[in-house]
Amino acid sequence: MMQVLNSDSLDPVVLELGQRFVDAGFELSLVGGPVRDLFLGRQSPDLDFTSNATPDEILRVIKGWSDAFWEIGRAFGTIGLRKGQFTIEVTTYRAESYDPNSRKPEVDFGDSLEADLRRRDFTMNAMALRLPSMQLVDPYGGIKDLHSGLLRTPGRAEDSFSDDPLRMMRAARFVAQLGVALHPEVEAAMIEMAERIKIISAERVRDELTKLICAPQARLGVDILVNSGLADHVLPEVSALRLEVDEHHRHKDVYQHSLQVLEQAAALETGPDGAVPRPDFILRFAALMHDVGKPATRRFEPSGGVTFRHHDVVGAKLTAKRMKALRFDNDTIKAVARLVELHMRFYGYGDAGWTDSAVRRYVTDAGPLLERLHRLTRSDVTTRNQRKAERLAFAYDDLERRVAELIEREELESIRPDLDGAQIMALLDIRPGPLVGRAYKYLLNERMEDGPLGEQEAERRLRLWWAENKPSEANPGTESTEDHREH
Repeated sequence: MMQVLNSDSLDPVVLELGQRFVDAGFELSLVGGPVRDLFLGRQSPDLDFTSNATPDEILRVIKGWSDAFWEIGRAFGTIGLRKGQFTIEVTTYRAESYDPNSRKPEVDFGDSLEADLRRRDFTMNAMALRLPSMQLVDPYGGIKDLHSGLLRTPGRAEDSFSDDPLRMMRAARFVAQLGVALHPEVEAAMIEMAERIKIISAERVRDELTKLICAPQARLGVDILVNSGLADHVLPEVSALRLEVDEHHRHKDVYQHSLQVLEQAAALETGPDGAVPRPDFILRFAALMHDVGKPATRRFEPSGGVTFRHHDVVGAKLTAKRMKALRFDNDTIKAVARLVELHMRFYGYGDAGWTDSAVRRYVTDAGPLLERLHRLTRSDVTTRNQRKAERLAFAYDDLERRVAELIEREELESIRPDLDGAQIMALLDIRPGPLVGRAYKYLLNERMEDGPLGEQEAERRLRLWWAENKPSEANPGTESTEDHREH
């Protein structure tokens, strides 16, 4: 397919670069996602170009014009550069071949734009815009598929996924990002070849998964991962949520519930200046993983009921283990796992009511995750029983009101005992050591139970505690025999 587009849709820097290549005797085309996004009315922050120029020739063309350039991808034929606000990559035409057992491509440079487009992942990404003429090159029907909302490969799907198995995860991600549907041949190839995802590095899988979870329709993408069998290898804990429904239907579908919680949590994210800006991977992934402890903890009771005792604690451990395997950073792992661990903490509030002490502990245990925990807890209500849903919403409204009042009154987010470590040591005449930590923990617990005490009351309580816990040895700052037994 050949047609000429209006140059008004592109920044002048694109046309300027194209003219430089043509003047130097080379071809240059804008390719892939940026071309697709032109037809979707979206702006691409990064610009990808392809050319018949070699890396050395690309460097000669851009030197003196670009603000900066780098050669990190040179072995793959790619030269990166920055011009104004744009990050640009120019890659020599390629004809890649992959070793079926290797994670890395074997790169062969090509001499044809059409051949270069054929080796790309999907038809909607296999379009190019010749520059500076603005001729659209669409040999594999990308425009038609884009308008039809269909995800299809330029050649055989089996060949494409054999070349790079990560493309199977990318297919699920594009469904989540663009709302397109899988071509039947693509879906069949994914099911047949899902196990090949195991040769892809954990880091590449992690990056694709993160993009999918942060996409506008993440639920659709996760469902494709599970139904294709890809999740069996990259997120087996989510696949395991498809618990068989017993004949008496004594529990709801945990998998579909988890997808709904993910969808509802995403809907509660805020704008750029809000408490939880969209998209928030930590909140969304915690929503997806919050019940992964249920398969391991499910028990059928003699009464006919089913329980999942401690699934929150088990789920937090499973979540952390999976995220470590996917090479997530420690801070993200801790945050997601902590939300999974805390997601059941609220239940029972509406029935029994909480003391101020319980509210303080809820806030301090959540720490900086409090706003995310609010949203996760609200999202975890998927019951069709309208009265039950309203009752839970009312109870959480009340809890949030009390949290806000206590935070304002007591500065709970930075809660500390009424005496610090130095004051404790001076008052008890002890040196730094475990006893100071025990005294500090005692005062923190008193602060949790009764709110701010003031220094005078804190000193009185600490002296009483010390009278009962002072070690028998004459040397202050050491632990008693009983203390050593405890440790």
